[in-house]
Amino acid sequence: MEEKKSFLFVTCDEAKQICDKSQYGEASHWERIKLNIRLSWCRVTRAYTQNNKKLTEMMKQAKLETVEDKRKQDMKKKLQEEMAK
Repeated sequence: MEEKKSFLFVTCDEAKQICDKSQYGEASHWERIKLNIRLSWCRVTRAYTQNNKKLTEMMKQAKLETVEDKRKQDMKKKLQEEMAK
């Protein structure tokens, strides 16, 4: 028998997905409401949300820089050449 979807309540997994979307400004207003309802009583979801916020803040503070695509391709090519020897 298929589980009936609730209008206001989301599963823990759904709440985690909404939390992730919310961190990047991609969650709809309605999704954020559902997440807040879940956060009001679910300690697992609250812990996940707190950890997610900490991780996001740490990533912002780290000021990470990425390698340019051209440089990546050059590195990949050089690695393949070295492995072919």
